[in-house]
Amino acid sequence: MDLQLSSLVQFLPRVGPRMASLLHKVGVETVYNLMTYVPFRYKDYSLVSPIARLQPGETVTVVGELEYIRTFITKHGKRLVMARLRDDSGAIDITWFNQLYLTKILSAGDTLSVSGNVAWFGQKKVLSSPEYEVLRAAGEGKDSLHTGRLVPVYPETEGLSSKWLRGRIAFVLEQYLSLVEDPLPGQIRAAHHLPDLRKAIQTIHFPDTLDDAAAARERLAFDELFTLMLRSQQQKRLWKQTLKAHAMPLSAALLEEFISRLPFTLTSDQSKAVNDIITDLGSSTPMNRLLEGDVGAGKTVVAAAGMFAAFMNQHNSALLAPTQILAEQHAKTLRLILEDTFHIQVHLILGGSKKTTIPPKTTVPAIYVGTHALLTKAEKLPDFGFIVIDEQQRFGVAQRATLRDQAKEDIVPHQLAMTATPIPRTIAQTAFGNIDLSVLHSLPKGRIPIKTWVVAAAKRDAAYEWIKKELRETNSQAFIVCPLIDQSETLTTVKAATTEFARLKKIFSPLTVGLLHGRMKADEKTDALTRLHDRKTDILVSTPVVEVGIDIPEATIMVIEAAERFGLSQLHQLRGRVGRREKPSYFLLFTENETPEVINRLKALETVHNGPELAELDLKLRGPGELFGTRQHGIAGFAIATLSDTELVAEVQRAVRDLTDKDPDLSQFPHLRERINESKIEIIQS
Repeated sequence: MDLQLSSLVQFLPRVGPRMASLLHKVGVETVYNLMTYVPFRYKDYSLVSPIARLQPGETVTVVGELEYIRTFITKHGKRLVMARLRDDSGAIDITWFNQLYLTKILSAGDTLSVSGNVAWFGQKKVLSSPEYEVLRAAGEGKDSLHTGRLVPVYPETEGLSSKWLRGRIAFVLEQYLSLVEDPLPGQIRAAHHLPDLRKAIQTIHFPDTLDDAAAARERLAFDELFTLMLRSQQQKRLWKQTLKAHAMPLSAALLEEFISRLPFTLTSDQSKAVNDIITDLGSSTPMNRLLEGDVGAGKTVVAAAGMFAAFMNQHNSALLAPTQILAEQHAKTLRLILEDTFHIQVHLILGGSKKTTIPPKTTVPAIYVGTHALLTKAEKLPDFGFIVIDEQQRFGVAQRATLRDQAKEDIVPHQLAMTATPIPRTIAQTAFGNIDLSVLHSLPKGRIPIKTWVVAAAKRDAAYEWIKKELRETNSQAFIVCPLIDQSETLTTVKAATTEFARLKKIFSPLTVGLLHGRMKADEKTDALTRLHDRKTDILVSTPVVEVGIDIPEATIMVIEAAERFGLSQLHQLRGRVGRREKPSYFLLFTENETPEVINRLKALETVHNGPELAELDLKLRGPGELFGTRQHGIAGFAIATLSDTELVAEVQRAVRDLTDKDPDLSQFPHLRERINESKIEIIQS
């Protein structure tokens, strides 16, 4: 059958359903997916040497005639395959362990090209477990796939080897590479010195030199970033052109009244974010804005300004939070700001709670704060003019659309997403092109930087004594955060909350120690937090469930066990649980891993207190795949590109800007528009 680039791989020769299922595990479904499944490294078998010149320790390729091949049993009972290869200069023995099937594949008289390491076997030189391939005639090594060249090594899964992949990819390139259309305009390729797409795909698999491979990789990485950024920009353009919202203007006098009646003074960052939101709400173009700020930076207050504007324009607002704890915290804050001062009613909607009742629909606008219950009970709630989604990465695209889709007459609500996850500037610029971004860099007045220390394992006991003394003298409280709930058999050095709780109750006696983790029942969690809030618990041993939504004013100390298992961004979020008043506060990082790389990374927290800056540092040190929050924020599955390559990111941004300035709707580039629509790289959705 005639296959296309979009055809399923199972219809390729020597693939079939079984191998297709293995390819599916590594993200390969179509012919084009297989063609662009790139190697992560190369074995250098390009040195072709006569047998007589081989030296132990070399990695070489030898071409010769197979004199014999047979199975051999060692004195220890192990079975191995032994063969002898001869060329014009001499002969060398070859050994393969656990590959008895080779005696059925290879025969005396075959011309072989073999690549591998020269080693000693007893008193003689051998090639140990080399790659091999049968040549049709001596001297055909130039067309080889597995030997005599830079040989690609691919990400594998059980049953799927690089050798099998090389064969199928070579076939696909030979048969279908000519079908590939380069979507990138010629002027962009020329301006950025990029090779043609077909050449880049061919070269990434079978390069002549590592420099050639690097150039091909850069072209394909450029394509991934370019597609993401361009698609993001086009979504933003369509959003503004096709969707409408109720304009909800707020006069300068009313905004001033709102700000003046707050129980605290806004920071400059908060003031700017409030002005951005009020400006957005005054337009009939739906707001689609992300508000980023550290824990405690005052995001809820900024959102409250938008809710006030909606109320003054006779529209309801909703705030969707991922947990009951966080929803209750938001409701408490909004009641203080809006209900007590401006008599705007705040309803709390929680799932599975007997206390929750759906208020009857009225003509008086109100604010509805809740968890997923807001989604399941959406049909019983009024239409919303303004929606706030906190930690929106914890909700799926369909879930986030539920409240928005309640709108009638093609009028959608304005939308504000909030996150406490520090987002690196690089990621924000790349993945959030379809969303306007506001960032709260500064903390409210009165907050002081939290003293952060990396504590050596030898100082653990002394640290415990210091904590006990500090809590007694300052009448404060503490968190001790463990990465696991229960002790693991394989991670014996990593502290678990349940075992630490039992141990620390004795160490910190007579102070009271509580426990909180994700497997506890809802009423048990509530009881643990109530006891902490009411000062009946001095120290709470917990998993990272305390990361968001818990406000304990007297908590001044947080200890992190196995701190190396957390990203800098997550550690920074956890740090925000203390230091919420004017008391000096402390953040202690315990680790049993004292390698220089781990210690240097953790020590960055001692001097850097800015969330986005820490996230940018974590991106450089650990890569995007390890960065906490990256995948949740929708940057899924770059095969080649890395957002830590800031120079390439900036270069792609310029290319996108230059193209869209000249052709905003891409009318001159149909292949590029098609590529954007087909892209599977996810971005933040509205």
